[in-house]
Amino acid sequence: MFNKIIKRSHRKVAKSDVDFAYAPPGRSSGSVVVINHASRGGAPPNLSQQQQMTSGAAARPPLGTIENLPMFRDVLVLERQNLFMRKLKICCFQFDFSDTLKTVREKEIKRQTLVELVDFIQSGSGKITEANQEEMIQMISLNIFRSLPPASHENTGLENLDPEEDDPYLEPSWPHLQLVYELLLRYVVSSDTDTKVAKRYIDHSFVLRLLDLFDSEDPREREYLKTILHRIYGKFMVHRPFIRKAINNIFYRFIYETGRHNGIGELLEILGSIINGFALPMKEEHKLFLVRALIPLHKPKPIAMYHQQLSYCITQFVEKDYKLADTVIMGLLKYWPVINSQKEVLFIGELEEVLEATQAVEFQRCIVPLFKRIAHSLNSPHFQVAERALFLWNNEHIAGLISQNRNIILPIIFEALEKNIQSHWNHAVHGLTVNVRKTFMEMDAELFEECQRQYAEREAKSSEVEKRRELVWQQLAAAAQGG
Repeated sequence: MFNKIIKRSHRKVAKSDVDFAYAPPGRSSGSVVVINHASRGGAPPNLSQQQQMTSGAAARPPLGTIENLPMFRDVLVLERQNLFMRKLKICCFQFDFSDTLKTVREKEIKRQTLVELVDFIQSGSGKITEANQEEMIQMISLNIFRSLPPASHENTGLENLDPEEDDPYLEPSWPHLQLVYELLLRYVVSSDTDTKVAKRYIDHSFVLRLLDLFDSEDPREREYLKTILHRIYGKFMVHRPFIRKAINNIFYRFIYETGRHNGIGELLEILGSIINGFALPMKEEHKLFLVRALIPLHKPKPIAMYHQQLSYCITQFVEKDYKLADTVIMGLLKYWPVINSQKEVLFIGELEEVLEATQAVEFQRCIVPLFKRIAHSLNSPHFQVAERALFLWNNEHIAGLISQNRNIILPIIFEALEKNIQSHWNHAVHGLTVNVRKTFMEMDAELFEECQRQYAEREAKSSEVEKRRELVWQQLAAAAQGG
């Protein structure tokens, strides 16, 4: 509770902050108004970005100067483009949402204006001019591109806070921000939007800054960003390689540097759809992405927050190209958790999905290391891990692969099965182990008896060694007493 209070106190906008500012795109004026936001310590915008964001910014106008413009249906068709421009300028005003009682009228005018702009684009009442498209993207940029508030561990200095337990920070300006995102989405998906024109404004710089916003703590914002970026990827073919590379870079930074990012799950959802559309034979670039980015995403601690989406992406690769199955399985074994039982349960579930799409040849390449690891899981004192590993035999396809390679598999896991039957504390695990043991016995009685004989020999030798060791200790103890 104390951490949450500290977090909110740091995120609250100071009373001295500017109530609202106005930066009409393409206009020039003498002064610049800067809205103070908390920063995550990222690099400041470059000169061209600063010029774009503050070009012609005007000082705070007196209250009441934002006029309520007529609706589009109330003016002549020829006047609508000019009215569209005037409405865009109203939406460039930025308001302070830390105090709900401030500038209530102006906030409502901006909200109503944004609703009208969204309806105008969505209805297709008229194709907006190139000049208006440029001004609209600048207005959208002014509203959505901002410094994100600091994460909770930056406020409190506590690095071990669990992101799943921590309450997300909800953007106070969401009533306006949501409509701005909706306007951008409608513009991107509109059949009237010409990609040749739009790509001048929705360029690489715009996409990169859009990707930066995926680190927002507000799940509503990330959901909009996910939908918009996916639509941009689908509509603007020229941006596709750049978007994939930029997402790669976010993953690399998350895996090898920060270990923290709020939007990994949403980015993986987009990639799941992209991977589904990969053509065959698969490009080497995509295979490298699997090996260098997706598989290492199993390493970070907060994997539970995005594992479902990651597992889907991994499975998509194997279903697209079954020859990648052994690469994926060996990658999972490389990052297999040693002491985190909940994470191990996730890994076994993902392993089952991958094995379901695996063919015999690829399966044979990784049998030995795979079933050595499964044997460890079978003997896990955490009953969910052992139970999940035993459930692999309930999958018909996996059971078939095991049956075909029983000569290799049974000798590896026989000892683990016997130990479970003899000493595992959980009754459910004990029962499942008996069923698996019975399956092997019915599958190949001769092989089972041979494994049983070898296990009995190993146990006898182990018992003999233990007796010798005990005898040596007794002799040493007697010698110590006699001395």
